[in-house]
Amino acid sequence: MWWKHGTVYHIYLRSFYDSNQNGVGDIQGIISKLPYLHNLGIDALWLSPVYQSPHADFGYDVSDYCQIDSLFGSMDDFDELVKQTHQLGMYIIMDMVLNHTSVEHLWFMESRSSLENPKRDWYIWKASNDGSRPNNWKNRFGGSGWEFDIITRQYYYHSFLKEQPDLNWRNKEVKKAMFKIIKFWLNKGVDGFRFDVINFIIKDGKFRNDPTLISQLLGTSKVFTRNRPKSLKILSSLRKLLDQYTDKVSIGEVYILPPGDPQLAASYLGNGTNSLHLAFDFSLAFKRWSAKKYAQTIHNWMQAIPPKGWPCSVVSNHDLHRSYNRQFVRFFKEPKARLEAMLLLTLKGTPFIYYGQEIGMVNGHIPRKHIKDPLGKKFWPFYTGRDKARTPMQWDSSKFAGFSLTEPWLPVNADYRHKKCKYPMGTTPFFTCTL
Repeated sequence: MWWKHGTVYHIYLRSFYDSNQNGVGDIQGIISKLPYLHNLGIDALWLSPVYQSPHADFGYDVSDYCQIDSLFGSMDDFDELVKQTHQLGMYIIMDMVLNHTSVEHLWFMESRSSLENPKRDWYIWKASNDGSRPNNWKNRFGGSGWEFDIITRQYYYHSFLKEQPDLNWRNKEVKKAMFKIIKFWLNKGVDGFRFDVINFIIKDGKFRNDPTLISQLLGTSKVFTRNRPKSLKILSSLRKLLDQYTDKVSIGEVYILPPGDPQLAASYLGNGTNSLHLAFDFSLAFKRWSAKKYAQTIHNWMQAIPPKGWPCSVVSNHDLHRSYNRQFVRFFKEPKARLEAMLLLTLKGTPFIYYGQEIGMVNGHIPRKHIKDPLGKKFWPFYTGRDKARTPMQWDSSKFAGFSLTEPWLPVNADYRHKKCKYPMGTTPFFTCTL
């Protein structure tokens, strides 16, 4: 099983390599860098969403799951990527967003058109008798999760942006439609999926109020907007679908507030054979630099894995700060980055590397005028958003770090002449030797 013994490389597509010089990374850009990834020792590529999208949340708001967004290329480009990746003995993992769609998806446009529309129940709608919001459910980007729609005079629920309405997975037609989409991509040769916020897909059917944030952080109260038992039943069905194909993998992002919860993350593995193949536990990414804390965190995670299950490890991604910048003040950064790389690549389980981690890329400095992340725009200066972990890949010391010949969608890190893939001075040789 390749996914047990391989290394997965997470590509944030917008920032990897721009082949057509429009300032945004694309599929042809990945194709041109496949030799680099192969020589690095990578076994599988996990791509951020490539589906058609208005990009309110940079692809995590999907308007058509069976089309490639023209910003990234065409379906022919994607087919070529799958073909060439497989020819090199590597695999393709797609990012699949099951919890929500874009407001511009045809499903939602139909759903909001009238109370009687057949797709009305495909999303979570709720009337309010007194004009107030149906309950206290929040969205994870700040504020109420309920948005009033003037067309039908009801509220719809969104776990994230208002442009990302949540699907109603209690509706069997939603499950049928999404499973059909998954089969579409499997039939095109995709080797697996990373499922975005998979523990959010079922909400409380009684619409009971969530506990306070403090109670959630302390773990003293039941949360009704995620981690519902029915979600595990859906994943069991999903596993049966994937098992109809040869050697496919399912990876779940189990969204958990700091400091993490390995038992909860591991629960999404079922018994190891009847649910997700792999699940992310972010406990290690939430920990401060401490051998004792790291050891205890790793022990807790390994102990939580079911006997027939398999662990995976991750310390950086597109939503978290890069691991190089985990501490506000951090001495001996380079040696610690090397040590963390060794830890990541030698722990039992499947390691996930975030693009640029192999050269020690750091969080970028994003001036306010260049902020693209809606979270950064909303909460600046208290929180500057996720852009800092999404800056363009640093390929060489030429202008714009070899990412593009034109100004990139985000500023290039200032240290690109020192940390780059060509003539690397950082952690790349170590990564290559260890892999």
